[in-house]
Amino acid sequence: MVVSAAQRFARIATAERPSDARVLMRRAIVLGASMAGLMAARVLSDHADEVLVIERDTSEESSSPRPGVPQGSQVHALLPAGHTQLDRWFPGFTAEALAAGATNPDPETIRNYVNGDLRPLPPRDALGISLVSTRPFLESLVRRRALAIGNIKLVHGRADGIEFTGDRVSAVRYQPTEGAELVIETADLIVDATGRSSRLSDWLKAAGWPQPPMRRMPIKLNYASALFKQDPNISDIGISIAQNQPGSGQPPRQGGVLAVEGDRWLVLVAGYADDRPTRDLEDFRKRCRVDFPPAFGQIADHGELIGEVMTYHQADSRRRDYDKLERIPAGLIVAGDAVASFNPVYGQGMTSATLHASCLSAYLRSNPSLDEPATAYFDDVRVVVDAAWQVSTFADLALPHVDGPYPRGYRLVKAISGLVFQAAAGDPHVNVQFNRVTTMLDHPSALARPQTLLRALRWKLLPGMA
Repeated sequence: MVVSAAQRFARIATAERPSDARVLMRRAIVLGASMAGLMAARVLSDHADEVLVIERDTSEESSSPRPGVPQGSQVHALLPAGHTQLDRWFPGFTAEALAAGATNPDPETIRNYVNGDLRPLPPRDALGISLVSTRPFLESLVRRRALAIGNIKLVHGRADGIEFTGDRVSAVRYQPTEGAELVIETADLIVDATGRSSRLSDWLKAAGWPQPPMRRMPIKLNYASALFKQDPNISDIGISIAQNQPGSGQPPRQGGVLAVEGDRWLVLVAGYADDRPTRDLEDFRKRCRVDFPPAFGQIADHGELIGEVMTYHQADSRRRDYDKLERIPAGLIVAGDAVASFNPVYGQGMTSATLHASCLSAYLRSNPSLDEPATAYFDDVRVVVDAAWQVSTFADLALPHVDGPYPRGYRLVKAISGLVFQAAAGDPHVNVQFNRVTTMLDHPSALARPQTLLRALRWKLLPGMA
Protein backbone atom coordinates (compact mmCIF):
# COMPACT_ATOMS: atom_id res chain seq x y z
CA MET A 1 0.00 0.00 0.00
CA VAL A 2 1.30 3.43 -0.96
CA VAL A 3 1.60 5.72 2.07
CA SER A 4 1.33 9.46 1.43
CA ALA A 5 3.72 12.02 2.88
CA ALA A 6 0.89 13.31 5.09
CA GLN A 7 0.25 9.82 6.48
CA ARG A 8 3.94 9.27 7.16
CA PHE A 9 4.19 12.68 8.83
CA ALA A 10 1.21 11.86 11.06
CA ARG A 11 2.88 8.59 12.11
CA ILE A 12 6.14 10.40 12.87
CA ALA A 13 4.42 13.18 14.84
CA THR A 14 2.36 10.81 16.99
CA ALA A 15 2.07 11.34 20.74
CA GLU A 16 1.77 7.60 21.39
CA ARG A 17 4.61 6.22 23.48
CA PRO A 18 6.43 3.20 22.03
CA SER A 19 5.90 -0.05 23.90
CA ASP A 20 7.85 -2.51 21.74
CA ALA A 21 11.46 -1.45 22.31
CA ARG A 22 14.15 -4.10 22.16
CA VAL A 23 17.92 -3.96 22.59
CA LEU A 24 19.65 -4.15 19.20
CA MET A 25 23.22 -3.10 19.95
CA ARG A 26 25.92 -2.93 22.55
CA ARG A 27 26.91 0.72 22.12
CA ALA A 28 25.63 3.77 20.25
CA ILE A 29 27.55 7.04 20.05
CA VAL A 30 25.94 10.46 19.58
CA LEU A 31 28.08 13.40 18.43
CA GLY A 32 26.67 16.56 19.98
CA ALA A 33 24.52 17.23 23.05
CA SER A 34 22.20 19.60 21.21
CA MET A 35 18.45 19.10 21.28
CA ALA A 36 18.87 16.70 18.35
CA GLY A 37 21.65 14.79 20.07
CA LEU A 38 19.90 14.52 23.41
CA MET A 39 16.66 13.37 21.83
CA ALA A 40 18.52 10.78 19.76
CA ALA A 41 20.26 9.56 22.92
CA ARG A 42 16.91 9.18 24.67
CA VAL A 43 15.55 7.03 21.83
CA LEU A 44 18.75 4.99 21.64
CA SER A 45 18.63 4.25 25.37
CA ASP A 46 15.75 1.86 24.62
CA HIS A 47 17.80 -0.06 22.06
CA ALA A 48 21.44 -0.02 23.23
CA ASP A 49 23.23 -1.34 26.29
CA GLU A 50 25.20 1.91 26.39
CA VAL A 51 24.75 5.34 24.79
CA LEU A 52 27.79 7.63 24.76
CA VAL A 53 27.22 11.33 23.99
CA ILE A 54 30.32 13.31 22.97
CA GLU A 55 29.93 17.09 23.36
CA ARG A 56 32.63 19.71 22.82
CA ASP A 57 31.11 22.40 25.07
CA THR A 58 31.81 22.00 28.77
CA SER A 59 29.37 24.63 30.07
CA GLU A 60 26.51 23.06 32.02
CA GLU A 61 24.95 26.32 33.23
CA SER A 62 21.30 26.53 32.26
CA SER A 63 21.44 30.33 32.16
CA SER A 64 24.30 30.50 29.66
CA PRO A 65 24.18 29.74 25.93
CA ARG A 66 26.69 27.08 24.92
CA PRO A 67 29.71 28.40 22.96
CA GLY A 68 28.91 25.94 20.19
CA VAL A 69 25.46 27.53 19.71
CA PRO A 70 26.17 31.11 18.57
CA GLN A 71 22.45 31.81 18.27
CA GLY A 72 21.71 30.47 21.77
CA SER A 73 21.02 33.93 23.21
CA GLN A 74 18.40 34.68 20.54
CA VAL A 75 14.66 33.98 20.61
CA HIS A 76 13.82 30.30 20.13
CA ALA A 77 10.42 28.67 19.85
CA LEU A 78 9.40 25.15 20.71
CA LEU A 79 6.36 24.55 18.51
CA PRO A 80 3.42 22.45 19.76
CA ALA A 81 4.69 19.42 17.83
CA GLY A 82 7.90 19.72 19.84
CA HIS A 83 5.97 19.81 23.13
CA THR A 84 4.24 16.62 22.06
CA GLN A 85 7.51 14.80 21.41
CA LEU A 86 9.18 15.99 24.61
CA ASP A 87 6.25 14.73 26.66
CA ARG A 88 6.25 11.52 24.63
CA TRP A 89 9.88 10.71 25.44
CA PHE A 90 10.10 12.37 28.85
CA PRO A 91 6.68 11.90 30.49
CA GLY A 92 5.65 14.95 32.48
CA PHE A 93 8.25 17.16 30.80
CA THR A 94 5.94 20.12 30.14
CA ALA A 95 4.69 20.16 33.74
CA GLU A 96 8.29 19.97 34.97
CA ALA A 97 9.36 22.83 32.69
CA LEU A 98 6.50 25.03 33.88
CA ALA A 99 7.31 24.25 37.50
CA ALA A 100 10.94 25.23 36.86
CA GLY A 101 9.96 28.61 35.43
CA ALA A 102 8.95 28.21 31.79
CA THR A 103 5.82 30.18 30.96
CA ASN A 104 2.47 29.29 29.45
CA PRO A 105 1.09 32.75 28.62
CA ASP A 106 -2.60 33.43 28.98
CA PRO A 107 -4.22 33.76 25.53
CA GLU A 108 -5.29 37.28 26.50
CA THR A 109 -1.58 38.24 26.55
CA ILE A 110 -0.70 36.74 23.15
CA ARG A 111 -0.58 38.90 20.03
CA ASN A 112 0.20 38.07 16.41
CA TYR A 113 0.56 40.97 13.96
CA VAL A 114 1.02 40.85 10.19
CA ASN A 115 1.74 44.17 8.44
CA GLY A 116 0.50 45.96 11.55
CA ASP A 117 -2.85 44.16 11.66
CA LEU A 118 -3.73 41.98 14.64
CA ARG A 119 -4.47 38.41 13.53
CA PRO A 120 -7.00 36.21 15.36
CA LEU A 121 -5.60 33.34 17.41
CA PRO A 122 -6.89 29.78 17.06
CA PRO A 123 -8.58 28.31 20.15
CA ARG A 124 -6.07 27.21 22.79
CA ASP A 125 -7.47 23.67 22.82
CA ALA A 126 -6.76 23.37 19.08
CA LEU A 127 -3.00 23.73 19.50
CA GLY A 128 -2.22 22.97 23.12
CA ILE A 129 -0.10 25.03 25.50
CA SER A 130 2.62 27.50 24.57
CA LEU A 131 5.74 26.42 26.45
CA VAL A 132 7.96 29.51 26.42
CA SER A 133 11.54 29.78 27.67
CA THR A 134 15.06 30.56 26.54
CA ARG A 135 16.89 27.86 24.62
CA PRO A 136 19.56 27.25 27.32
CA PHE A 137 16.82 26.72 29.93
CA LEU A 138 14.94 24.21 27.79
CA GLU A 139 18.06 22.39 26.65
CA SER A 140 19.29 22.05 30.23
CA LEU A 141 16.03 20.36 31.27
CA VAL A 142 16.27 17.92 28.35
CA ARG A 143 19.92 17.22 29.22
CA ARG A 144 19.03 16.58 32.86
CA ARG A 145 16.25 14.15 31.96
CA ALA A 146 18.37 12.36 29.36
CA LEU A 147 21.42 11.96 31.61
CA ALA A 148 19.24 10.65 34.42
CA ILE A 149 18.74 7.52 32.29
CA GLY A 150 21.20 4.93 33.53
CA ASN A 151 22.73 3.84 30.24
CA ILE A 152 23.36 7.34 28.82
CA LYS A 153 26.78 8.85 29.52
CA LEU A 154 28.13 12.24 28.42
CA VAL A 155 31.83 12.98 27.86
CA HIS A 156 33.41 16.22 26.72
CA GLY A 157 35.57 16.39 23.65
CA ARG A 158 35.79 17.51 20.03
CA ALA A 159 34.84 14.96 17.40
CA ASP A 160 37.75 14.43 15.00
CA GLY A 161 36.37 11.82 12.61
CA ILE A 162 34.68 8.49 12.01
CA GLU A 163 36.32 5.15 11.29
CA PHE A 164 34.92 2.54 8.94
CA THR A 165 35.10 -1.23 8.74
CA GLY A 166 34.02 -2.48 5.35
CA ASP A 167 30.69 -0.89 4.43
CA ARG A 168 29.79 0.36 7.89
CA VAL A 169 30.88 2.90 10.47
CA SER A 170 32.67 1.31 13.40
CA ALA A 171 34.23 3.98 15.64
CA VAL A 172 34.51 7.66 16.50
CA ARG A 173 37.70 9.62 17.10
CA TYR A 174 37.56 12.53 19.53
CA GLN A 175 39.95 14.80 21.40
CA PRO A 176 39.05 15.17 25.11
CA THR A 177 41.02 18.40 25.63
CA GLU A 178 43.13 20.69 23.47
CA GLY A 179 46.45 19.00 22.74
CA ALA A 180 45.42 15.66 24.22
CA GLU A 181 45.77 12.41 22.31
CA LEU A 182 42.80 11.25 20.29
CA VAL A 183 40.47 8.73 21.87
CA ILE A 184 38.86 6.04 19.73
CA GLU A 185 35.48 4.68 20.81
CA THR A 186 33.86 1.80 18.95
CA ALA A 187 30.14 1.78 18.24
CA ASP A 188 27.44 -0.25 16.52
CA LEU A 189 25.62 2.94 15.50
CA ILE A 190 26.77 6.55 15.26
CA VAL A 191 24.56 9.67 15.21
CA ASP A 192 25.87 12.97 13.84
CA ALA A 193 24.07 15.77 15.67
CA THR A 194 26.82 18.38 15.37
CA GLY A 195 24.65 21.03 13.72
CA ARG A 196 24.99 23.29 10.68
CA SER A 197 28.78 23.06 10.76
CA SER A 198 28.78 19.26 10.59
CA ARG A 199 31.97 17.86 9.03
CA LEU A 200 30.44 14.47 8.27
CA SER A 201 30.28 15.17 4.54
CA ASP A 202 34.05 15.77 4.49
CA TRP A 203 34.69 12.65 6.56
CA LEU A 204 32.67 10.59 4.12
CA LYS A 205 34.56 12.00 1.14
CA ALA A 206 37.92 11.33 2.78
CA ALA A 207 36.93 7.70 3.28
CA GLY A 208 35.82 7.28 -0.34
CA TRP A 209 32.07 7.63 0.21
CA PRO A 210 29.87 10.04 -1.80
CA GLN A 211 28.90 13.34 -0.21
CA PRO A 212 25.21 14.20 0.18
CA PRO A 213 23.93 16.89 -2.18
CA MET A 214 23.39 20.21 -0.41
CA ARG A 215 20.71 22.77 -1.19
CA ARG A 216 21.01 26.34 0.01
CA MET A 217 18.68 29.33 0.03
CA PRO A 218 20.51 32.63 0.71
CA ILE A 219 18.22 34.34 3.24
CA LYS A 220 20.83 36.73 4.76
CA LEU A 221 18.96 37.00 8.08
CA ASN A 222 20.13 39.43 10.77
CA TYR A 223 19.00 39.10 14.40
CA ALA A 224 19.32 41.19 17.54
CA SER A 225 17.89 40.13 20.91
CA ALA A 226 17.90 41.62 24.39
CA LEU A 227 16.58 40.62 27.81
CA PHE A 228 14.50 42.95 29.96
CA LYS A 229 13.09 42.58 33.45
CA GLN A 230 9.33 42.05 33.35
CA ASP A 231 7.28 44.88 34.79
CA PRO A 232 3.44 44.76 34.82
CA ASN A 233 3.42 48.56 34.86
CA ILE A 234 5.01 48.53 31.41
CA SER A 235 3.16 45.70 29.68
CA ASP A 236 1.33 42.44 30.30
CA ILE A 237 2.57 40.82 27.06
CA GLY A 238 3.23 37.08 27.21
CA ILE A 239 3.93 36.57 23.51
CA SER A 240 3.90 39.16 20.74
CA ILE A 241 4.96 38.24 17.21
CA ALA A 242 5.03 40.86 14.46
CA GLN A 243 6.09 40.74 10.84
CA ASN A 244 6.09 43.12 7.93
CA GLN A 245 5.80 41.04 4.78
CA PRO A 246 7.46 41.77 1.43
CA GLY A 247 5.21 44.00 -0.65
CA SER A 248 3.61 45.63 2.39
CA GLY A 249 5.30 48.98 1.73
CA GLN A 250 7.58 48.42 4.73
CA PRO A 251 10.99 46.71 4.88
CA PRO A 252 10.46 42.97 5.56
CA ARG A 253 11.18 42.71 9.27
CA GLN A 254 10.23 40.42 12.13
CA GLY A 255 9.99 41.04 15.82
CA GLY A 256 9.10 39.06 18.90
CA VAL A 257 8.53 39.51 22.62
CA LEU A 258 8.48 36.40 24.81
CA ALA A 259 7.89 36.24 28.55
CA VAL A 260 10.56 33.73 29.61
CA GLU A 261 11.76 32.16 32.84
CA GLY A 262 13.15 34.40 35.58
CA ASP A 263 10.45 37.08 35.11
CA ARG A 264 12.15 38.38 31.97
CA TRP A 265 11.14 39.45 28.48
CA LEU A 266 13.29 38.30 25.59
CA VAL A 267 12.85 40.80 22.75
CA LEU A 268 13.92 40.18 19.16
CA VAL A 269 14.20 42.40 16.09
CA ALA A 270 15.27 41.01 12.72
CA GLY A 271 15.97 42.23 9.20
CA TYR A 272 17.38 40.88 5.96
CA ALA A 273 20.32 41.53 3.64
CA ASP A 274 21.69 45.05 4.31
CA ASP A 275 19.03 45.70 6.97
CA ARG A 276 21.19 44.82 9.98
CA PRO A 277 20.19 45.43 13.60
CA THR A 278 23.29 46.24 15.63
CA ARG A 279 24.38 45.78 19.24
CA ASP A 280 23.77 49.48 19.86
CA LEU A 281 20.97 49.85 22.42
CA GLU A 282 19.60 53.04 20.87
CA ASP A 283 19.35 51.38 17.46
CA PHE A 284 17.56 48.46 19.10
CA ARG A 285 15.12 50.75 20.88
CA LYS A 286 14.42 52.76 17.73
CA ARG A 287 13.61 49.61 15.76
CA CYS A 288 11.26 48.42 18.51
CA ARG A 289 9.56 51.80 18.67
CA VAL A 290 9.22 52.49 14.94
CA ASP A 291 8.86 49.08 13.28
CA PHE A 292 6.62 47.13 15.63
CA PRO A 293 3.46 47.38 17.80
CA PRO A 294 3.50 49.61 20.91
CA ALA A 295 4.49 46.90 23.42
CA PHE A 296 7.89 46.53 21.74
CA GLY A 297 8.76 50.18 22.18
CA GLN A 298 7.31 50.34 25.69
CA ILE A 299 9.49 47.46 26.87
CA ALA A 300 12.63 48.60 25.03
CA ASP A 301 12.32 52.24 26.15
CA HIS A 302 11.17 51.75 29.73
CA GLY A 303 12.18 48.20 30.67
CA GLU A 304 15.28 47.40 32.71
CA LEU A 305 17.87 45.93 30.34
CA ILE A 306 19.56 42.74 31.54
CA GLY A 307 22.96 42.24 29.94
CA GLU A 308 23.66 43.44 26.39
CA VAL A 309 22.04 43.41 22.98
CA MET A 310 23.24 40.28 21.18
CA THR A 311 23.34 39.85 17.39
CA TYR A 312 23.38 36.86 15.06
CA HIS A 313 23.62 36.44 11.28
CA GLN A 314 22.52 33.42 9.27
CA ALA A 315 23.48 33.48 5.63
CA ASP A 316 21.27 30.70 4.35
CA SER A 317 18.84 27.89 4.93
CA ARG A 318 20.42 24.58 3.97
CA ARG A 319 19.66 20.92 3.71
CA ARG A 320 21.84 17.87 3.09
CA ASP A 321 19.85 15.23 1.26
CA TYR A 322 21.28 12.01 2.66
CA ASP A 323 18.24 10.16 1.33
CA LYS A 324 19.45 10.81 -2.22
CA LEU A 325 22.78 8.97 -1.77
CA GLU A 326 23.08 5.74 -3.69
CA ARG A 327 25.73 4.55 -1.24
CA ILE A 328 25.88 5.36 2.46
CA PRO A 329 27.60 3.43 5.26
CA ALA A 330 25.58 1.18 7.53
CA GLY A 331 25.29 2.23 11.16
CA LEU A 332 25.16 5.94 10.37
CA ILE A 333 22.38 8.36 11.40
CA VAL A 334 22.27 12.15 10.91
CA ALA A 335 19.86 14.37 12.87
CA GLY A 336 18.91 17.97 13.55
CA ASP A 337 20.67 20.88 11.84
CA ALA A 338 23.29 18.48 10.50
CA VAL A 339 20.54 17.39 8.10
CA ALA A 340 18.73 20.69 7.58
CA SER A 341 18.60 24.12 9.17
CA PHE A 342 15.93 26.64 8.30
CA ASN A 343 15.27 30.35 8.64
CA PRO A 344 14.98 30.53 12.45
CA VAL A 345 12.16 33.09 12.42
CA TYR A 346 9.75 30.19 11.80
CA GLY A 347 10.86 28.31 14.93
CA GLN A 348 11.25 24.93 13.22
CA GLY A 349 14.72 23.91 14.37
CA MET A 350 14.22 22.36 17.81
CA THR A 351 10.86 20.89 16.85
CA SER A 352 12.34 19.25 13.75
CA ALA A 353 15.03 17.73 15.97
CA THR A 354 12.40 16.10 18.18
CA LEU A 355 10.66 14.70 15.09
CA HIS A 356 13.97 13.28 13.82
CA ALA A 357 14.12 11.36 17.11
CA SER A 358 10.68 9.96 16.32
CA CYS A 359 12.03 8.87 12.91
CA LEU A 360 14.90 7.13 14.66
CA SER A 361 12.51 5.35 17.00
CA ALA A 362 10.38 4.12 14.09
CA TYR A 363 13.48 2.82 12.35
CA LEU A 364 14.86 0.98 15.38
CA ARG A 365 11.47 -0.51 16.27
CA SER A 366 11.27 -2.00 12.76
CA ASN A 367 13.93 -4.55 13.83
CA PRO A 368 16.44 -3.40 11.19
CA SER A 369 19.73 -5.03 10.30
CA LEU A 370 22.40 -2.63 11.53
CA ASP A 371 24.70 -4.03 8.85
CA GLU A 372 22.50 -2.38 6.22
CA PRO A 373 22.21 1.39 5.56
CA ALA A 374 19.48 3.16 7.55
CA THR A 375 17.51 3.95 4.40
CA ALA A 376 14.12 3.85 6.11
CA TYR A 377 15.30 6.42 8.66
CA PHE A 378 16.52 8.87 6.01
CA ASP A 379 13.29 8.43 4.03
CA ASP A 380 11.25 9.44 7.09
CA VAL A 381 13.56 12.36 7.87
CA ARG A 382 13.04 13.61 4.32
CA VAL A 383 9.28 13.87 5.05
CA VAL A 384 9.98 16.05 8.10
CA VAL A 385 12.54 18.18 6.27
CA ASP A 386 10.27 18.62 3.25
CA ALA A 387 7.44 19.83 5.50
CA ALA A 388 9.56 22.42 7.29
CA TRP A 389 11.42 23.43 4.13
CA GLN A 390 8.20 24.09 2.24
CA VAL A 391 6.73 26.32 4.94
CA SER A 392 9.88 28.39 5.46
CA THR A 393 11.41 28.62 1.99
CA PHE A 394 8.13 29.33 0.20
CA ALA A 395 7.74 32.37 2.45
CA ASP A 396 11.40 33.37 2.01
CA LEU A 397 11.12 33.27 -1.79
CA ALA A 398 8.96 36.40 -1.51
CA LEU A 399 11.90 38.36 -0.07
CA PRO A 400 13.28 40.80 -2.65
CA HIS A 401 16.90 39.62 -2.30
CA VAL A 402 16.07 35.88 -2.60
CA ASP A 403 16.08 34.66 -6.21
CA GLY A 404 15.66 30.90 -5.78
CA PRO A 405 16.05 28.05 -6.03
CA TYR A 406 12.35 27.70 -6.90
CA PRO A 407 10.92 24.23 -6.21
CA ARG A 408 8.67 22.34 -8.57
CA GLY A 409 5.05 23.49 -8.31
CA TYR A 410 6.07 26.76 -6.64
CA ARG A 411 3.39 28.93 -8.26
CA LEU A 412 0.54 26.57 -7.40
CA VAL A 413 1.65 26.03 -3.81
CA LYS A 414 2.20 29.77 -3.38
CA ALA A 415 -1.32 30.46 -4.63
CA ILE A 416 -2.86 27.89 -2.28
CA SER A 417 -0.81 29.04 0.70
CA GLY A 418 -1.68 32.69 0.04
CA LEU A 419 -5.38 31.93 -0.24
CA VAL A 420 -5.37 29.93 3.01
CA PHE A 421 -3.28 32.55 4.83
CA GLN A 422 -5.74 35.30 3.91
CA ALA A 423 -8.76 33.18 4.81
CA ALA A 424 -7.24 32.28 8.18
CA ALA A 425 -7.87 35.87 9.26
CA GLY A 426 -11.62 35.38 8.98
CA ASP A 427 -12.51 31.68 9.02
CA PRO A 428 -11.88 29.86 12.34
CA HIS A 429 -11.61 26.41 10.73
CA VAL A 430 -9.04 27.60 8.21
CA ASN A 431 -7.19 29.45 10.97
CA VAL A 432 -6.85 26.26 13.01
CA GLN A 433 -5.65 24.25 10.03
CA PHE A 434 -3.17 26.92 8.97
CA ASN A 435 -1.70 27.09 12.47
CA ARG A 436 -1.50 23.30 12.75
CA VAL A 437 0.71 23.28 9.66
CA THR A 438 2.93 26.18 10.73
CA THR A 439 3.41 24.60 14.17
CA MET A 440 4.33 21.24 12.57
CA LEU A 441 1.37 19.32 13.94
CA ASP A 442 0.21 18.60 10.38
CA HIS A 443 1.88 18.15 7.01
CA PRO A 444 1.61 21.17 4.65
CA SER A 445 -0.55 19.13 2.26
CA ALA A 446 -3.34 19.56 4.83
CA LEU A 447 -3.80 23.08 3.45
CA ALA A 448 -4.87 21.58 0.13
CA ARG A 449 -7.60 19.37 1.61
CA PRO A 450 -10.90 20.00 -0.21
CA GLN A 451 -12.71 21.13 2.94
CA THR A 452 -10.01 23.69 3.76
CA LEU A 453 -9.75 24.97 0.19
CA LEU A 454 -13.52 25.29 -0.19
CA ARG A 455 -13.80 27.26 3.04
CA ALA A 456 -10.89 29.47 1.98
CA LEU A 457 -12.50 30.13 -1.39
CA ARG A 458 -15.86 30.87 0.24
CA TRP A 459 -14.20 33.35 2.57
CA LYS A 460 -12.51 35.08 -0.38
CA LEU A 461 -15.70 35.28 -2.44
CA LEU A 462 -18.26 35.65 0.34
CA PRO A 463 -16.41 36.84 3.45
CA GLY A 464 -19.60 37.46 5.34
CA MET A 465 -20.47 33.75 5.12
CA ALA A 466 -17.42 32.54 7.07
